[in-house]
Amino acid sequence: MSSDFETYEQDFGTLTADITNKIGRIPKLGGDEKKQMVVNVEKQFEEAKELMEQMDLEVREIPVQSRGMYNSRLKSYKQELEKLEKDFKRSRIAYSDEVRNDLLGDDGNSSESQRAHLLDNTERLERSSQRLEAGYQIAVETEQIGQEILENLHHDREKIQRSRDRLRETDANLGKSSRILTGMLRRIIQNRILMFVLGAIILFTIVLAIYFSVRRH
Repeated sequence: MSSDFETYEQDFGTLTADITNKIGRIPKLGGDEKKQMVVNVEKQFEEAKELMEQMDLEVREIPVQSRGMYNSRLKSYKQELEKLEKDFKRSRIAYSDEVRNDLLGDDGNSSESQRAHLLDNTERLERSSQRLEAGYQIAVETEQIGQEILENLHHDREKIQRSRDRLRETDANLGKSSRILTGMLRRIIQNRILMFVLGAIILFTIVLAIYFSVRRH
């Protein structure tokens, strides 16, 4: 199993060495020759990634007690490939002095003017980057403020909901108390009417008794 891993290692080493050599040659090329070299290197990167995948599969098949060493080697290969990709990106936009002179001409003033233009563009990019960073910071602060406002609104909503529930409970209690007081008032009125009727009956009875007593005499 480890022999397969070592075979992939050898192929990976040979391939990355060729990629490194071509990356160093790219800035010295121009036109179609450079484009062809870039395409070639891109294909080799694809092959290198496939080798990495094969090595990763091989490592997974290795017993756990022996896997640590192979994982370390695989990690170093991944880091090497990432570095090569970064170098490749830089080499694609880089030019050697000869190619730069061919593109810009041999005139020293033109070269100086081009260099000043590049510096000016660099400063503009830095200023734009600073503005973007400031804008991002403002956006983050605005998001934080918005989050705090939403949290405060959520708390206020909970308070309003609790107050509304208490008002509903109080209203229910008041309605119940009102019904009790209405019943008590009704009973009081009924008792007063009953007392008035009883008083009228008693008074009528006394008057009748006095009338018959006088009439007998």
